[in-house]
Amino acid sequence: MDNELYTIYKEQIVPYLRQETGYANIHQIPRMEKVVINSCVSASGETKAALEETVKEITAITGQRPVQTKSKKSISNFKLRKGQAIGAKVTLRGDRMYEFLQRLLLTAMPRIRDFRGVSPHCFDGNGNYTVGIKDHTIFPEIDLDRVNRLIGMDVTFVTTAKNDKDARLLLEAIGVPFSDKKHAPKPVAEENVAEAALEA
Repeated sequence: MDNELYTIYKEQIVPYLRQETGYANIHQIPRMEKVVINSCVSASGETKAALEETVKEITAITGQRPVQTKSKKSISNFKLRKGQAIGAKVTLRGDRMYEFLQRLLLTAMPRIRDFRGVSPHCFDGNGNYTVGIKDHTIFPEIDLDRVNRLIGMDVTFVTTAKNDKDARLLLEAIGVPFSDKKHAPKPVAEENVAEAALEA
């Protein structure tokens, strides 16, 4: 991998995390394992068209075609049938994961209107974190002139951390802007890691 963010992880973040966590074994230091992007569409007469558009837009954003997700049970009130395609999901690893993270943190999130950071309360207790994105047009890959509907998605950061504390240290280090950053530990370097990646 020659991605700037991955290079910073190896050269700056690993030593920082080793110091902060006290782990002697390099394999204990938390790292990003994968990023999962999941989007659902409403069950309606336009579900098929909405799903096709969702698949197309997520492919443009991630560079990888998502798989369709299907309902696990029928819900008559929502006109939902068991096995009906209702969403799209893509799992990113390696280069594509770091490329997506770099674009998400450096380009997309700063374009969110009145953005004050992401909630620090969305960890799952096992070292993974999920953030919701309401408007996919924050990604520069999207052609605004061809957008028919706004697509929301959940982005899950899956880490190898054994607890949420270590996971947060890792995510802060790669540049995830938590809303309570004033309470965060000292940054990895003198400059924000995300800014360093931008300049690399």
